[in-house]
Amino acid sequence: MTAGVLQAAGEAARQIQTVSWVLFVGALLIFSGVMALLAWSLRRRPGKASARLWIVGGGLVFPGLVLAALFAWQLPMSPAWKPVPPADALVVSVTGRMWWWDVRYRDPANGDDVFTANEIRIPVGRPIYLALASTDVIHSFWVPQLAGKLDMVPGRVQHLLLSADQPGTYRGQCAEFCGEQHARMALHVVALEPAAFDAWLAQQAAPAVAQVTPRQALGRQAFLANRCDACHSVRGLGGDSRLGPDLTHVGSRLQLAAGTLPNTQQGRERWIAHVQEVKTGARMPSYDRLDAQTLGAIADWLGALK
Repeated sequence: MTAGVLQAAGEAARQIQTVSWVLFVGALLIFSGVMALLAWSLRRRPGKASARLWIVGGGLVFPGLVLAALFAWQLPMSPAWKPVPPADALVVSVTGRMWWWDVRYRDPANGDDVFTANEIRIPVGRPIYLALASTDVIHSFWVPQLAGKLDMVPGRVQHLLLSADQPGTYRGQCAEFCGEQHARMALHVVALEPAAFDAWLAQQAAPAVAQVTPRQALGRQAFLANRCDACHSVRGLGGDSRLGPDLTHVGSRLQLAAGTLPNTQQGRERWIAHVQEVKTGARMPSYDRLDAQTLGAIADWLGALK
């Protein structure tokens, strides 16, 4: 279940939430005070008032004291810059692309890279050290329930430290306008119990499962015949293209096309056949020329890749 966006689920997000509430309540109190002064000034009789006192006191001294106090109060809560990850941190590389997220883990068994897309799974209670980059334009990584936002700049690697206190699914979004489909560049962070995460990562490191039905076998053949493997990698099928999302275990993901469609048989068929209708400008052509049998077989085979 996805929790409410205002419910902090990690230490970094809780600190931001605390600062936000203090600013909101403080602004409300100051606004109320200003309105009270306005009402008082309208009711009082005209007289001599020191304009200089009001300008210096209300326009310089008061705001200066308030801002200085807020700065000193929030300074200890500012996230520490960590050039290297904590010793027990899980390092996850996330690369922003137009318009999807390329995610990479390191397989603890043999040190190989494990790729997935548009979904980050993390263990509860463990620090997560994200290495954020971009291959094209400036994107911005933001999962508000877990941490603040951080820009992903081409040619640079930024780092963000976060953690999750409890299992759950947390919605993220690109927070920097990055082109035509910026609004359809979402991701999900799924926090799992440590044992469940270890099992998931081991499963993700394994090659794609073999097809189990004649229809899925037809889908695999059609996938290769239409040269889908020229852009998408399916480990165990041959080829290692990185142009599009890795599909080795695409059937285990929650959604398709960076949060645009549900990962169901109908959603997969719609995405394959009508990419440019669903997500105009995506770097994948629509395969509406496929007959219904072939289209359904490819979608069925992809759904079996778990």
